Amino acid sequence: MIHTLDLSLLIERISAADTEEQRLIFNEPEIQQLEAGSLATLFEALPLDQRMELWRQLPLNDHVDVLTAMRADTREWVIQSLTSVELDLVLAKLDNLSLIEWADSLPEEIIDRAIDMLSKEDLELFDRANQYTDEQIGRYANPKVISLPQGISVKRARVLLERYGYHYPAPIYVVTRSKKFVGAINYQQLMEAETTEKLSALADTECPVLEDDTSLTEAVEAIEHSERFSLPIVDENYAIVGDIDLHLALELMRENYESTLMANAGMSEEDDLFAPIAKSARKRAIWLGINLVTAVLAAMTISLFEDVIAEVVALAILMPIVASMGGIAGSQTLTLMIRGMALNQVTAGNRMSLLRNECGIGFLNGVLWAVLIGIMAGLWFQSPVLGIVIAVGIVINIITAALFGVLIPVALDKLELDPALAGSVVLTTVTDVVGFFAFLGTAKLLLL
Repeated sequence: MIHTLDLSLLIERISAADTEEQRLIFNEPEIQQLEAGSLATLFEALPLDQRMELWRQLPLNDHVDVLTAMRADTREWVIQSLTSVELDLVLAKLDNLSLIEWADSLPEEIIDRAIDMLSKEDLELFDRANQYTDEQIGRYANPKVISLPQGISVKRARVLLERYGYHYPAPIYVVTRSKKFVGAINYQQLMEAETTEKLSALADTECPVLEDDTSLTEAVEAIEHSERFSLPIVDENYAIVGDIDLHLALELMRENYESTLMANAGMSEEDDLFAPIAKSARKRAIWLGINLVTAVLAAMTISLFEDVIAEVVALAILMPIVASMGGIAGSQTLTLMIRGMALNQVTAGNRMSLLRNECGIGFLNGVLWAVLIGIMAGLWFQSPVLGIVIAVGIVINIITAALFGVLIPVALDKLELDPALAGSVVLTTVTDVVGFFAFLGTAKLLLL
């Protein structure tokens, strides 16, 4: 198995090779033996003209797994680059779980084409999964779990497991005749039990379960704290829908982290590293335009004090310090809030306490850094009054940053907007406008 470090060296080796050498590298056994996730990572690291060369060297049986492991943008590019025959070969091997992951990022005509090729069983599972939203764990539940009736004996259970082709350590769930969940059975315990004993007597009825409408965040937390490799998912009638395992939980955690990280730059975690230039430029242009609006608001605030800046040129030198201190303080609070909201730790009951706490932190840090920067500015420009001006501006801006770092994500969440995506833009506007207004307004009062 190639590890992360080896994969980075492989990418570097491919990038330095010419076309003929790349073909030879793609045919090497160690690349053919890479798992789907590593192959997907390799695809995403290659320029567009090299991807299809690697794609056509992969065994057909690996195509669906590799595509599913890719980011949506990369997957869409590969699929659109396939011929009609190649696409049919891929879609023919698609199952319901993979199609669920693909459904949100591919054109309707391709999804419809894939649905027409699904088996009757997979089509039923796909339709059931589509009853849930993107944020409900029922949509991503693995429906192909092993469940055994509670009334059968251990001997009969062993026969059925062998018939199912059971592989350890897949979970074994015990259900009633109406498919209601009863409990889970430990495989080792099943092998050691008396053959005449009933499963109902062996089932762990204390096994925690997840309701199918549970949010993804809550589901990931539940399996994280359960000390189990998987948890069953049940519907409103307590019938088992499927389960979630640690692999899926880790994947959801990674996607959530990447989503937050990329959203802070106005981008998506599905964005392709080598996406077509025109497409990427169009996506990023929207957020550059929004940023321009915020910059114009800050500039308009500054323009209100042109006379002050003209009289005291030192103010223009010190303005970036005020904006930067407010921006950093605000981003700290905003990041804390977004994480707390993602983990469902921020509620109506603790918001005021959190607000007071953050404002207290903002006040202490504001005073501390205002004094230090005020002294430095006063000595630098030989003007104690100028030191007082920037100190006042920094105190006000850092407290404002803490205040709005709490209020903005709460307000955006109520408006059903993603705080991670829009929060930083709105907060930057607030800290810039308030910071410049407080700094230049104080200067106008004390220096002119």
